[in-house]
Formats: sequence, C-alpha cells, structure tokens
Amino acid sequence: MISVEGLRKSIRNGSRTVDILKGLDFTIPRGQFAAIMGSSGSGKSTLLGLMAGLDTPSEGNVYLNGIAISYLAEDKLAQVRGKTIGFVFQSYQLIPTLTALENVLLPHELNADAKDSGLSRARELLSSVGLGDRMDHYPVQLSGGEQQRVALARAFILRPPIVLADEPTGNLDTTNGAHVLELLLNLNRAEGTTLVLVTHDPVLATYANRRTRSIRPRPKAHVRPHWRTADGDSLIPIRCEDRCPRDALLSRQVFLRHSLRRNWRRCVNRSARLLSLIPQLSPESGT
Repeated sequence: MISVEGLRKSIRNGSRTVDILKGLDFTIPRGQFAAIMGSSGSGKSTLLGLMAGLDTPSEGNVYLNGIAISYLAEDKLAQVRGKTIGFVFQSYQLIPTLTALENVLLPHELNADAKDSGLSRARELLSSVGLGDRMDHYPVQLSGGEQQRVALARAFILRPPIVLADEPTGNLDTTNGAHVLELLLNLNRAEGTTLVLVTHDPVLATYANRRTRSIRPRPKAHVRPHWRTADGDSLIPIRCEDRCPRDALLSRQVFLRHSLRRNWRRCVNRSARLLSLIPQLSPESGT
C-alpha cells in the first residue's frame, strides 16, 4: 500500500519559490493499478520520484507498506527500495557496459537475499517484452524503445510489491506497447503488484483501476483551478497551468506581436544612428 500525507515540493528560483506539488494526500491500496495523467510540467514525474524515495519533499511524507521513507538515512532507504520498489525511468538508466541480460540481472546481483541466480527469470522477462533474441546486445545497439523494454524487465526481476513507471510505453510501437501492457496487467493480477504509472496515453489509462488527471481550468478571473478523478475517487490535485489552451495561445500571439514590434523599432533606431555617422566618415576627417 502507498500512502501520501501532506506532500509538498518547492524549489528556489532566484528570489522566488516555485511550488511544484502542494499538499497531496491520497492512498493507493495494495494490488491496485493507478494511472496519473496531466500536462507537461504538472509535477507527475516529481511525484513519482518522491514516491520512490529518489527525492526529498519540502513537507509531508510517503509511506510504503507502512514505512515512512521520505527522511530515512540513505543506507536504510536503499534497503527499502531494493525490496519494495521496481522503477521504470523515463530515460531508461541502463548501464552502457552491460548487456541487456546483465542489466536485467543487476538488481538481483545486488540483492543479498537472493536464493538463486535469477538467470531463468531474466530470460523469461526479456522474452516476454519481445527481446528474446537481443539479450546479448549492449544498450548502444538497441533502439530507444528496446532500451525501455529492458528497463521494464529489470523493474520486475525481484517481483517487487510496488512498481512505479514513468511513461513505460512512451517509446514503444503499438504492438510492443500492448505486449508490455499485458505484462503489467498479468503481474498486477497474478502477484498482487501495486502499479503506479505516469502516462499521457488515455488508452493506457483506461486499463487502470484508478485514473487521476488534471483538468485545465479557465482563467483565474472566472474560476479557481479544480481537479477531479475520472472515476470519482478522492482528489489528487496535480498543479496545472493557470490558463486554458485558447488563452495560452492568444497570450503567445500577443507576446510575439509585441516582440516583433520591439525588434523592428530597435532596427530602425540602429539604422538611424548609422546613417547619422556617414557624414563623419569622410577623407577630410582623416578617418
């Protein structure tokens, strides 16, 4: 089970404080498949990193199976992560000097409690994501989508109770994406794995037991920003832009128009100054 209480994340930008996440409170029961949706920059990946213990919140705490992880010492946190979480990174994070098979086996090799070599499971997982014939290839020899599938197989090698995925099918074609989704759903059902994934794909999100998305509000002058879940569950307020798409487009158009006018005036003024210098550039002046 995942529980988030009063979670807040802020960063300093010069003299300003930027709030990425504001006071999140929610619980994801064991075995549930939850999808988090939202526009770019809404804090989805930040939230996932905090839930994995990869970052420290400004306030609040994250509980994984009853263990508060946000402020644990690094050694203890690494132990909890190794036994509890499988993470699929958006940027793959594969070791370039290891083959696909060795990358998948890496968490198993680092797990002191492992009772077998894990080789058969690693091969099974790679075959299940369509890489049965690419096990001996290095990351540089794989496409981006293939690297993403290696990362997915690596996340499941230790059968973790919780899997956090940041756009797990974002770099896959339709066929392989459906295959990976089938793997996710099978693990969710067979092993009771709690799946939490960030996605922009509404089709993928429809398979989730719980879907949370940010709704773009109207401008502040009309209504305050609001959020709702697709199936009526408790709210998870992901920050979104203050303007709707049409207003944002109009703002960009106005900005570009003013920029063009300003640059045109600068060119005219610069040309006028250069023209004023021409009488001074004569043989009599000795220049």
